[in-house]
Amino acid sequence: MLPEITTAPLALALIGIGAYLLGSIPFGVVITRALGLGDVRKIGSGNIGATNVLRTGNKGAAAATLLLDAGKGGVAVLIARAVAGADAAQLAALASFLGHLFPVWLGFRGGKGVATFLGTMLALAWPVGLACCATWAAAFALLRISSASALIATASAAVWLWVLGPASMIVLALLLAALVWFRHAANIGRLMAGTEPRVGKR
Repeated sequence: MLPEITTAPLALALIGIGAYLLGSIPFGVVITRALGLGDVRKIGSGNIGATNVLRTGNKGAAAATLLLDAGKGGVAVLIARAVAGADAAQLAALASFLGHLFPVWLGFRGGKGVATFLGTMLALAWPVGLACCATWAAAFALLRISSASALIATASAAVWLWVLGPASMIVLALLLAALVWFRHAANIGRLMAGTEPRVGKR
């Protein structure tokens, strides 16, 4: 369930660094500041992701943040695969994801990684990525809770990989999902207490 390592160690190191730096671009912060919406880290939950950007009331800014956060993970994977191979692509997925969660530019305090997770899955294995997106959409339509939908969708990735393949990505998917769940620790506590807010309700 692990990819075969075919890329030279130095190339993998350079790809990992580049992917991390790409993933660490805090688009939520950049977009809200560029639009004069303030510092998103001082709004709502303080998270830099699209859900919190939406709390500024600017749906366009939230949509742009979502697409760019997903895109940076996807682009990192596609470039790594093009210049090296499948092993480099998986490393780029992990590195860009860690960049989003722990960006050097923000003192290693970043987002929760949901959009970047989906972007990397779409680039690594698009059928699995689409299945994860559909899982998120179905959970959100039923629950109207963004965090719960994210937790369900990320946890489903390993299952979809088992069904659709490739199995060599399962370990990576489990690791990324575990990091998403770790970053959602406070949300999980509120979900268990029944106090996690639903989207659209105050």
